[in-house]
Amino acid sequence: MSSSTSSPEAIKKLLENMQSDLRGLSMECKKKFPPVKEAAESGIVKVKNIAARNADILTALKENSSEVVQPFLMGCGTKEPKITQLCLAAIQRLMSHEVVSEVAAGNIINMLWQLMENGLEELKLLQTVLVLLTTNTVVHDDALSKAIVLCFRLHFTKDNITNNTAAATVRQVVTVVFERMVAEDERHKDVVEQPVPVTGNSNRRSVSTLKPCAKDAYMLFQDLCQLVNADAPYWLVGMTEMTRTFGLELLESVLNDFPQVFLQHQEFSFLLKERVCPLVIKLFSPNIKFRQGSTSNSSPAPVEKPYFPICMRLLRVVSVLIKQFYGLLVTECEIFLSLLVKFLDADKPQWLRAVAVESIHRLCVQPQLLRSFCQSYDMKQHSTKVFRDIVNALGSFIQSLFLIPSTGNASTTSIPIAGSSSSAPATNPATAGMAAAAGNTSVLPAFEYRGTWIPIITISVQGSAKATYLEMLDKVEPPTIPEGYAMSVAFHCLLDLVRGITTMIEGEIGQAETDSQISAEEPPSHTIEHKDVKTVSDPPEEEPVGRTVWEEMINACWCGLLAALSLLLDASTDETATENILKAEMTMAALCGKLGLVTPRDAFITAICKGSLPPHYALTVLNSTTAALCNKSYSIQGQSVQMISPSSDSHQQVVAVGQPLALQPQGTVMLTAKNIQCMRTLLNLAHCHGGYLGTSWQLVLATLQHLVWILGLKPSSGGALKPGRAVEGPSTVLTTAVMTDLPVISTILSRLFESSQYLDDVSLHHLINALCSLSLEAMDMAYGNSKEPSLFAVAKLLETGLVNMHRIEILWRPLTGHLIEVCQHPNSRMREWGAEALTSLIKSGLAFKHEPELSHNQRLQLLLLNPLKELSAINHHDIRHKQLECVLQILQNQGDSLGPGWPLVLGVIGAIRNDQGESLIRTAFQCLQLVVTDFLPTMPCTCLQIVVDVAGSFGLQNQELNISLTSIGLLWNISDYFFQRGETIEKELNREEDLLQMQAKEKGVTLNRPFHPAPPFDCLWLCLYAKLGELCVDTRPAVRKSAGQTLFSTIGAHGTLLQHQTWHTVIWKVLFHLLDQVRESSTTADKEKIESGGGNILIHHSRDTAEKQWAETWVLTLAGVARIFNTRRYLLQPLGDFSNAWDVLLDHIQSAALSKNNEVSLAALKSLQEILQIVSPTREMDRPESLPGISVSVPALIGAVMAAGPGRPLTRADSAGDRLNRYNSCEQPIAMDEIEDSALWWAAWNTWYRIGSESTKPPSTCDKLTFIPSQPFLTALIQIFPALYQHIKTAFSMDDLQKLGVILHGAVSVPISSDASPFILPSYTEAVLTSLQESVLTALDVLQKAICVGPENMQIMYPAIFDQLSAFVQFSCKPPQYGKLETKHIANAKYNQIQLFAPAEWVALNYVPFAEKSLDVMVDLYQKTACHKAVVNEKVLQNIIRTLRMPLSLKYACPSESTWKLAVSSLLKVLSVGLPVARQHASSGKFDSMWPELANTFEDFLFTKSSPPDNLSIEEFQRNESIDVEVVQLISSEILPYANFIPKDFVGKIMTMLNKGSIHSQSSSFTEAEIDIRMREEFSKVCFETLLQFSFSNKVTTPQEGYISRMALSVLLKRSQDVLHRYIDDERLSGKCPLPRQRVTEIIFVLKAVSTLIDSLKKTHPENVDDNTWAQVISLYPTLVECITCSSSEVCSALKEALVPFKDFMQPPAAKVQNGES
Repeated sequence: MSSSTSSPEAIKKLLENMQSDLRGLSMECKKKFPPVKEAAESGIVKVKNIAARNADILTALKENSSEVVQPFLMGCGTKEPKITQLCLAAIQRLMSHEVVSEVAAGNIINMLWQLMENGLEELKLLQTVLVLLTTNTVVHDDALSKAIVLCFRLHFTKDNITNNTAAATVRQVVTVVFERMVAEDERHKDVVEQPVPVTGNSNRRSVSTLKPCAKDAYMLFQDLCQLVNADAPYWLVGMTEMTRTFGLELLESVLNDFPQVFLQHQEFSFLLKERVCPLVIKLFSPNIKFRQGSTSNSSPAPVEKPYFPICMRLLRVVSVLIKQFYGLLVTECEIFLSLLVKFLDADKPQWLRAVAVESIHRLCVQPQLLRSFCQSYDMKQHSTKVFRDIVNALGSFIQSLFLIPSTGNASTTSIPIAGSSSSAPATNPATAGMAAAAGNTSVLPAFEYRGTWIPIITISVQGSAKATYLEMLDKVEPPTIPEGYAMSVAFHCLLDLVRGITTMIEGEIGQAETDSQISAEEPPSHTIEHKDVKTVSDPPEEEPVGRTVWEEMINACWCGLLAALSLLLDASTDETATENILKAEMTMAALCGKLGLVTPRDAFITAICKGSLPPHYALTVLNSTTAALCNKSYSIQGQSVQMISPSSDSHQQVVAVGQPLALQPQGTVMLTAKNIQCMRTLLNLAHCHGGYLGTSWQLVLATLQHLVWILGLKPSSGGALKPGRAVEGPSTVLTTAVMTDLPVISTILSRLFESSQYLDDVSLHHLINALCSLSLEAMDMAYGNSKEPSLFAVAKLLETGLVNMHRIEILWRPLTGHLIEVCQHPNSRMREWGAEALTSLIKSGLAFKHEPELSHNQRLQLLLLNPLKELSAINHHDIRHKQLECVLQILQNQGDSLGPGWPLVLGVIGAIRNDQGESLIRTAFQCLQLVVTDFLPTMPCTCLQIVVDVAGSFGLQNQELNISLTSIGLLWNISDYFFQRGETIEKELNREEDLLQMQAKEKGVTLNRPFHPAPPFDCLWLCLYAKLGELCVDTRPAVRKSAGQTLFSTIGAHGTLLQHQTWHTVIWKVLFHLLDQVRESSTTADKEKIESGGGNILIHHSRDTAEKQWAETWVLTLAGVARIFNTRRYLLQPLGDFSNAWDVLLDHIQSAALSKNNEVSLAALKSLQEILQIVSPTREMDRPESLPGISVSVPALIGAVMAAGPGRPLTRADSAGDRLNRYNSCEQPIAMDEIEDSALWWAAWNTWYRIGSESTKPPSTCDKLTFIPSQPFLTALIQIFPALYQHIKTAFSMDDLQKLGVILHGAVSVPISSDASPFILPSYTEAVLTSLQESVLTALDVLQKAICVGPENMQIMYPAIFDQLSAFVQFSCKPPQYGKLETKHIANAKYNQIQLFAPAEWVALNYVPFAEKSLDVMVDLYQKTACHKAVVNEKVLQNIIRTLRMPLSLKYACPSESTWKLAVSSLLKVLSVGLPVARQHASSGKFDSMWPELANTFEDFLFTKSSPPDNLSIEEFQRNESIDVEVVQLISSEILPYANFIPKDFVGKIMTMLNKGSIHSQSSSFTEAEIDIRMREEFSKVCFETLLQFSFSNKVTTPQEGYISRMALSVLLKRSQDVLHRYIDDERLSGKCPLPRQRVTEIIFVLKAVSTLIDSLKKTHPENVDDNTWAQVISLYPTLVECITCSSSEVCSALKEALVPFKDFMQPPAAKVQNGES
């Protein structure tokens, strides 16, 4: 009892109200109904008494309720409306306070029945019944049934309000009855009741076991069934009418509201099975049999038509039965479900189909129920596949809606159906067009397919089945179903079905997974994601039971779902609808994927893919995948349903036009908004469920690739796709809608691949494989096709790789292997992206923070770098460019941490070939430069050799000269680095070497590395030298030059680091090998002229042939080797085979010197000079800095490098230290083993001799090409001799001297080429020697000095030297011939001019200065050695005179005037020394032959046949005359006085000569006034004097002498007489005119001669002059006197002098006796 009615206040109020009610009743009945009044008043008293007596007032009231109620019942009996209302109100109040006993209640009900029968206060009655039954449970059994019947009876009155109120009351009452039962069960739920055995199956089942409330409920429900079945009720006695519709509604509400009653009580369950189900099936029969359209007049019996209200209510009941009692009624439900499916048939009325669909919808939102269907039917062997049928029925229902236009759709014609839909007829084009128009203009969302347009109506919230027609309980006629309603419901069924199933199964899967993880420590053994085989076949031990069910559910429904959804997707014109369809397909696909059901998964994915692409798009992947599906027609209840392929005339908004990627359809394709929507779904699917896609990645990616292509998305960095312009064909056209969508799509695309990082390894492999095969297809398409290739796959491979860096190892090989293939593709765009992807992956792989780090994970690092190396094998330039750019970036970013990756990286940099073009090489070289400048210290030392090789290969490439040159610079830098870090490198290399040695020993193999026996650090150097050596013989001169300089500089600067033994290798394997190659190349080089070196570079003429360019290299190499021999002699000499090396070097020098190239030959000599300057004593100078244990400081000449580099102590195992100790500790520099040393020098001498004799030998033939050695070469050659001689002089023999002489002579005779002459020839005004001539003289000088201080046996060499010198002296008059070569003698001293451009090729030198210098030398030497025995014996003096005779006899005809003057002075000097010696040895006869020679020489000189030049000045003439005079004076002082010691005939010759001299000048007739005659007055005078002196002073020994002098005098006088006479005559004739100058001088000379003669005669002994002579003198006097008249003052003064001596003849005349006459 509720507190609200039992509280004191409520009770008080109740009592008050009751009293007032009774009072009011008594008032009303006062007049008409006295008995009632009395009863009321006694009631008041009664109430008061009860209230006064009892504590528990309410209980007391209830006990006495019959009496308390009585007055009111009587009041109702009056049938007075007012009174009745008052009474009913009072009764209700009592009821509501629960103070009515069972008896009282019975009375009340009877009273109500009467009122009902009288039709009074019907609404109040209903209210009262309701209050009575709901407030307490006192009414039972028959009373209860009477009350219920009462309500039913009121329901069937004519009054509408009463009807409805009664109906509501009935419903409420029925509910109350069952609620009481539920409450009763609650109360007794603890008591276990023994089930009573069921007896038989009688209709009236024993209900004795039921408790009271339950019994009521049972009776009521049973009677409801009876009534609906149109049978008499058992319990509800007194029913007059009943409708089926109401009965069905009541049944439905009971079943719906109190399912537990039926489930818990067998009695009730029995009712369900035995009564309800048969009833329902029976009532359905008209619907089943009815077929729309089959009714015809001819049919024999009319079939009962389905009745909407009943049918609809039956379906509601069925829904409840299935929903609530499926477990009880499995078999029955099977029938119901089959019926539902049948109701969807196309031949059923529209409304029936609509409500059937609504009913099915109710089932579809209950996934657990669907699951049960599947378990109970589909999975049982001989059962109907109910679940599958439902889904398929929905599918065919939807299809039929499109194919059979619903009535009332005016826009389409009715189409006859021929049993199956496979031949879907084409609609009338006009109508289709109309439909299209209708579809497009309408704003309604709709489906449209092949001209059928069906609007979509919003039905219910998703997930709830809110029906419209199942709720139309008030309608009797079937409603008109709006167009599209059934479709919309069916559509929602599908969606809810999918949503329900997937949510349920996924939840269960999740649950199962968590359970299994809890149960077992390790993860479940079955990974659902990638089972392609149905897992049912071999369930693992802890396989969840549900799994088979899940799979069966999917297998049962997927075909139907897919068929329906695909059709709807194709037909949908509404974005939301499309979205829902796609979502359904996607969730199904994902679920199938999770369960490993490959076929359905691929089918759903294919559907989405197809939706994404334009209709009929030729995409083989999809077509092949769906071929299997399309060929299957799914049979649904005997109808065949075909997979719908997209219709081409879907009226969609086109949002993009683009190029098809596939080759078949040409032109453009259009994308609609729906395609884009599908694409987004596809992306979503891949993104969210990528792990379950497995092999379907292929489908998904292929589709995405095509879409991306059509939309014109192009890959950008990192593999993301960005909107780009289409490259060819009509440009892609995109609407603004899509333009705004594109970035989003692009982002989703990227995100899709980003999410691949969450896939497990297997799924990731699926993804990679799919991308690779896509890419392969794209590659195939791009072959031989100019179209832009699709780069989707490549870009996405890149993106996938980048996000999966943390586990890159598992996908690296397939990924990079494929990209390398892409890089080899002929299509450049394809290649470019392949390379882009590969390099990006490598770069980010190296940059990624791996665990463990790369530096500790060598294997991974090499794995990452390996593809980079493989790219080297590809010939395409662009690929190599990318590769090298990548290397450059790797170096810049990870250079410090490459470690073991260095060999790979260096290998890539070094993989250059000449056919690669210079830009590639340039890029590669940048990398190398970076390595050398920044990374040498960070790389393992074992890689240094690779660096050297790589740098070398850049030097050798011939594409870009500058790079070659720069790389040589890099090699120099590398060598510096080796030098600076020597110690650390050496340690590391030795460590490494030991390791390798150990490994080699274990494997039993020998270590094989270049230059093996040398220690590893030395090997490194040797590799460097060998590389430079290769570069030294490159084909390009600049490279050779640079490499050569670098090679020798490095050996020079850093060679000290090498172990002593290694030098052996350096000399033989590096240096001599190089010399051999250079010699070979130089001698075979081409002599053709090279035209200017490409472009604007001019080549200097000295380098314009290959031969000349090689010459330069040869020069450089030879010089370099020589320098090393020179500076490192102290290291080389202790090596065992130094003398061999020396010989080889000399041989090289010789062949170079004898090469027909001036430059090379000269350089060879310079090298020879260099190696010969190594004189033992100067060895002190050239040594490394102090060695350990040597405290002596040595001046370092090794160059600044030594000082700069960290001095590396040369700890060597050999004796280098001791050796240097020996050098340092001795005061005296010890020559090395003397014998060995002299052997070396003699080898050098032999080489020198061979060079000299070969090069100075005149050519046998003469043509333009004859090679003639240059002056500098010869000079150098001769200059070497002195130094060389110092070392060999002790054993230098006469024989050697002869050889030397030949060479000197030959060298001097060599002419010079006319182009060089201006530079070598001195101009003739300055008489200087050429350097060659100087060096020849120097050589002789050295010899002569050596002989001078040498032992006696050497001095026999003097004459040979004189011979040599005299030969040179003769050159002054007779230049030497050089073979048969024609030379021009430019030298003509008289005219002092040079014709530079004379035609001859060769010019002989001006030998005059040389000859004169030789003469000086000869004179000096003679002055020193005149008395020397050998000189005397070998008739040196005679030879000298003979030599001088030539210039002396030529005199003015000499090429140079200075020559004969020098010859004279030399003769004088020689004679002054030589004559005394000759006289001394007169008796020995050694000089006999000299005298005639001397006489001839005098004769030739004094009376030369050559006439003086015309332009000789008087002064000159007089100077020359004074020279003649000197000679005469020499004769008078040195020869004539010693006549006794001199052969007689010689003296005779001298006298004759003097005589001739005194007369000689007058020999030409005075009358001829010849201009050029010069009188040698002085000379004649001296001759006279000498002659006279010797004629008269001495005793005349022979009459002949006297005769000579007398005859001479008479001739002289006679001459004078004649001249005087002639002069006088001429002067007279000429009158005033003076005579010509010549005549005057002549007369003056005669006058002077006369005076001289007289003087001489006077000085002579008188007995020497005969009288005749005197007579002749005196007879001149008269003639002289006659001259006095002459007008010339000069003549007069001369005359005066001539006349004065005559005074001596003046004496008194003697007797006239003369000559004995008287």
